[in-house]
Amino acid sequence: MRTASTTFAGVIPSATESPAARENRFQAIIGRYMDDLFRYACWLVHDRAVAEDLVQETMLRAWKSMDRLQKPEAAKGWLITILRRENARRFERFQPQFSATPTEALADNHRDYDTSTEAFVLRNAIAELPEDYREPLLLQIIHGYSQKEIAAELGISVAGAGTRLFRARKKLRALVEGQEAPA
Repeated sequence: MRTASTTFAGVIPSATESPAARENRFQAIIGRYMDDLFRYACWLVHDRAVAEDLVQETMLRAWKSMDRLQKPEAAKGWLITILRRENARRFERFQPQFSATPTEALADNHRDYDTSTEAFVLRNAIAELPEDYREPLLLQIIHGYSQKEIAAELGISVAGAGTRLFRARKKLRALVEGQEAPA
């Protein structure tokens, strides 16, 4: 197994380094850790294309700041640090555009009233449900609340909200199928 000192022998920069020598030094450092960088980038972002972009940006920054690398044996840590910072910059550059439109105004503006027989039967069945069952069911179906949000809204436990939703669906099914009078 090669050690970092033998791997990078002769890659310490000199004051009068030629462009070709600089490129050779860069290739020696990068060639050893390219696979490790790519694996780390894939793990970091969980997207192969973004990982490839991150590695490319890392290479560009490493090339520009290669003269700052004092110890060639510390190259792997140096490159991984550059990659992590590049990933962080990705989020710094992303500035979400916030809207002044209130969330309530984003609701569906679909105003058509369903006049089908099925819709009529369903609306009547929902209206016949006891309030304790109707309210959590409407919060979930119409407003999209989660079971936890329903529990918080109604001041009951999460398990209680789940029970009410289960019973509401069961009673609604029975009412729609005409098998039970509301209790």
